Amino acid sequence: MILEERPDGAGAGEESPGLQGCDSLMQIQCGQLQSRRAQIHQQIDKELQMRTGAENLYRATSNNRVRETVALELSYVNSNLQLLKEELEELSSGVDPGRHGSEAVTVPMIPLGLKETKELDWSTPLKELISVHFGEDGASYEAEIRELEALRQAMRTPSRNESGLELLTAYYNQLCFLDARFLTPARSLGLFFHWYDSLTGVPAQQRALAFEKGSVLFNIGALHTQIGARQDRSCAEGACHAMEAFQRAAGAFSLLRENFSHAPSPDMSAASLCALEQLMMAQAQECVFEGLSPPASMAPRDCLAQLRLAQEAAQVAAEYRLVHRTMAQPPVHDYVPVSWTALVHVKAEYFCSLAHYHVAMALCDSSPATEGELPTHEQVFLQPPTSSKPRGPVLPQELEERRQLGKAHLKRAILGQEEALRLHALCRVLREVDLLRTVVSQTLQRSLAKYAELDREDDFCEAAEAPDIQPKTHQKPEARMPRLSQGKGPDIFHRLGPLSVFSAKNRWRLVGPVHLTRGEGGFGLTLRGDSPVLIAAVIPGSQAAAAGLKEGDYIVSVNGQPCRWWRHAEVVTELKAAGEAGASLQVVSLLPSSRLPSLGDRRPVLLGPRGLLRSQREHGCKTPASTWANPRPLLNWSRKAQQGKTGGCPQPCAPVKPAPPSSSKHPGWP
Repeated sequence: MILEERPDGAGAGEESPGLQGCDSLMQIQCGQLQSRRAQIHQQIDKELQMRTGAENLYRATSNNRVRETVALELSYVNSNLQLLKEELEELSSGVDPGRHGSEAVTVPMIPLGLKETKELDWSTPLKELISVHFGEDGASYEAEIRELEALRQAMRTPSRNESGLELLTAYYNQLCFLDARFLTPARSLGLFFHWYDSLTGVPAQQRALAFEKGSVLFNIGALHTQIGARQDRSCAEGACHAMEAFQRAAGAFSLLRENFSHAPSPDMSAASLCALEQLMMAQAQECVFEGLSPPASMAPRDCLAQLRLAQEAAQVAAEYRLVHRTMAQPPVHDYVPVSWTALVHVKAEYFCSLAHYHVAMALCDSSPATEGELPTHEQVFLQPPTSSKPRGPVLPQELEERRQLGKAHLKRAILGQEEALRLHALCRVLREVDLLRTVVSQTLQRSLAKYAELDREDDFCEAAEAPDIQPKTHQKPEARMPRLSQGKGPDIFHRLGPLSVFSAKNRWRLVGPVHLTRGEGGFGLTLRGDSPVLIAAVIPGSQAAAAGLKEGDYIVSVNGQPCRWWRHAEVVTELKAAGEAGASLQVVSLLPSSRLPSLGDRRPVLLGPRGLLRSQREHGCKTPASTWANPRPLLNWSRKAQQGKTGGCPQPCAPVKPAPPSSSKHPGWP
């Protein structure tokens, strides 16, 4: 082989020292990355062993003090596991935590950790149910069962992006299919679903499939919070994406709270879900403010723009005050991490100070607007309850009055920022969040510099009192339902037949195969419908009547070919092609239901609108029997009354028994 001469004198087959050094550096970095991954896996295994031991002790002991100590240990282990898995995900995706493409510094958000679960063996109960109820060989459905188990295994460790959301929703939709096909009021799958609380790490288990669905829905909301917290909110586009993610998370928690009762774990209780929903809406409101805030170097000198920012910041502060009040009250106070409550308190003080800072900028640093353009005093400031002085119609126009009032607002801003730093220093966990301290400190330095600029030695005037800022926003975020249809896929157990007939809720008898020959008038039957085709009528004395076929039977096989999913035209074509030899049919005859509800019967009600659970009309299945109350605490889906619903979070209420199906539809339900 002849090497061509390169301009630098090196042969084409040789590597320059620069490239060799680059390759060596890449190898070192890859080695360090692999080493860190191995360390994280070892730490995860160690934490899992500690959690297993603590869980066994938690279940074995009856001493309340020991259980409290073990619960605290489980909470600590759960937090460590969440941090380790997030770090492992960041290493796998190549994302450097805390860094974005922009150098701008933003206040950190609060993401939720995903609920952990144990492995589950679907094989035995599903095979037994398929064999006993559906009359088919359960072993022939091993491929479908393996697909379901693989989907659940992948769902346990989703990626922190849209692909992870699609994976969770795909598994959630399969759970809806399982509920519609295999569950009845009197029968469950006989499986124990094990999940760990996201907030405390305490284990919980139930036989109800609703527990599995509710936990997956919680993880869908939690994953939205992690996606929102990872966005680069220094630009308007990133702030918009983060706001949508927090809105979707709030929608998931709201949906869970409105349709969920008897939660077995603290994180899925009505009080906790209400607090999480409020937290997500406050963070979405913060994203609205960040989308409007320009960089510090490009701060607008427009009085009206600064006043709008002030009222937006006051709105964010009001939202966080509401969240802080909710988190500080029991029982939420016992579940939520102390660092969350402290961070929410810091943010409430910080954004309140920002509101006063922007008002000061509007008064002192912006060009005065004409009187007709300025909002009235009552539109910007809250009137003190004891104030008897009449306020002017607009903000002050005189330069000295503006300076005095701006100085008073700066003073309140400085006091609020110093209070935020004090609260930050009181929490051990927050002291390690340097980013938050950096943001508040930078704002404090700007406020102090501006206050020094306005302060005069010969200023003997009485200091003005800065009123509170009226909260106001141009965009009030609303909870949005997660896109549960994005993971929509075919039913894994599609081969069993349409859900309208072939579900555990229906009982049938398999007839045949019967041999059907053509007479002078044909076969003597009338067919109707698709998937499966129904025998609508049988002519008395005809060949079909002689073969034992009856009106209402469903054709499931023609000449040995399964036809549960065939259309009407396909079955007719196959029968016409039979000729004089006739056709071999296999049918199922539905039996009248002999199930009587009992106090022990409990069935999770299928949720309807907006895609939480696929409606029965979409599945083509019949309306289920009414749900009956169970004296035992059991996690279940229930339809709560929608009448008289207010904007606040309702208190937990007892599940109600839904009315039997009627022509009138429940508001919001199909």
